[in-house]
Amino acid sequence: MADHQPGLVEDALHTLGVTRPEMREANRRWQAMSRSPKSRGGLQRYRSVLGPPESDTARRIGDLTCRALTWPVPLWPDLRFEVLTAPGGGVWNEWLVRAPGAAGPVLRTAEDLQPWCCTVDEVARAFPPARPMEGSAPSRWRLGFAAPGPSGPPKQRIAEFTWGLLQRLVE
Repeated sequence: MADHQPGLVEDALHTLGVTRPEMREANRRWQAMSRSPKSRGGLQRYRSVLGPPESDTARRIGDLTCRALTWPVPLWPDLRFEVLTAPGGGVWNEWLVRAPGAAGPVLRTAEDLQPWCCTVDEVARAFPPARPMEGSAPSRWRLGFAAPGPSGPPKQRIAEFTWGLLQRLVE
């Protein structure tokens, strides 16, 4: 997220009481664990780092029934970190989603799309039909859609997300 919003990351570090070196060390440990040949695979990795999930529910997506596990996120109380697993336990998606019962932002125009205010799903629902697009890294997504500006007709736009959280609009 620091690639797109360094100022917001700096504010988040301050809010969490974490220094940049501590953030880099945590990232280094996560990357080493993720890439280690001895690493716990799939869902066990998340359980070992995040503890037991807040919720573990079955979810139907098309013809596939998967598990959706969520954990609270201290920085964003209205969001949850969600991991979706296929039958057999393989992780196939991980991102931030709105917590059940939490009110998401009102999204009517492109100006409403501020960094870190909304998730992929919220933008897709606000501006249908949205078109999922490949991101620049495994934790990044892009979404194509049409949204009006302050005045005038809707215009084609692309939103970039990291871990499911809006980072920026690309015109």
